[in-house]
Amino acid sequence: MKQADHASGDSTGAQPANRVAIVTGAARGIGLATARLMLADGTSVVMVDSDGDELSKATSGLNNVLPLNLDISDPEQVSNMVSESLAHFKQIDCLVNNAGIADFGPIEKTSFATWRRVMATNLDGVFLCSQAATGALKETRGCIVNIASISGLRASTLRTAYGTSKAAVIHLTQQQAAELGEFGIRSNCVAPGPVRTKLAMAVHTQDIIDAYHDAIPLNRYGSEEEIAQAIVFLCSDKASYITGQVLAADGGFESTGVGLPSLRL
Repeated sequence: MKQADHASGDSTGAQPANRVAIVTGAARGIGLATARLMLADGTSVVMVDSDGDELSKATSGLNNVLPLNLDISDPEQVSNMVSESLAHFKQIDCLVNNAGIADFGPIEKTSFATWRRVMATNLDGVFLCSQAATGALKETRGCIVNIASISGLRASTLRTAYGTSKAAVIHLTQQQAAELGEFGIRSNCVAPGPVRTKLAMAVHTQDIIDAYHDAIPLNRYGSEEEIAQAIVFLCSDKASYITGQVLAADGGFESTGVGLPSLRL
């Protein structure tokens, strides 16, 4: 495991804010937007990502941040993630399991290697990070927010591995809520719909963009910050009696179905 250079306003070590959060997949997109919102609220953030270069860029100039460059599908690295977080900030109040990969393709052409690669990050990573952090979350009566997808709520074409992994994350969230509630740990799930990220805009044709706009009641993609706002809410005391829930931040997309003609074979 590599650790990115420490970026903190305190050169002597840990000076935790009132709350400490771990956010995986934090170098870009929804994860980075979530980390920034949390920092603005005074939460210290352990920013985790497998892309060390992007992580260094994302954390440059930020205070109250511990960047960790690691692979969440590796149990040993996940264990180190928790131990380093506790060594630095002394506590963990929130775990945001955001890291994930997308690999779309027809069922017949989805290799087992592809299937396992998607499951390793999208599902195994959520399980490993949550399990490793549970002891610390018991101490703070903290919370877990898992990031699934609208594709985990409704089936669509070309998403056999991705959609199945996200559906499993939704059920894992409910398992966590059922088992960990007695320790004061809340576990919820955010299921984003189409989000206007750089990656999405690079791979979505105009035909797909138009089809999404037509199918979403709000007639637009969501923004990274809009998804982050939902995540930060579920991590906050404002959601103190909410657990085991799936919040579809999707502009109403789930209510209308997700099968678009533009995404068919």
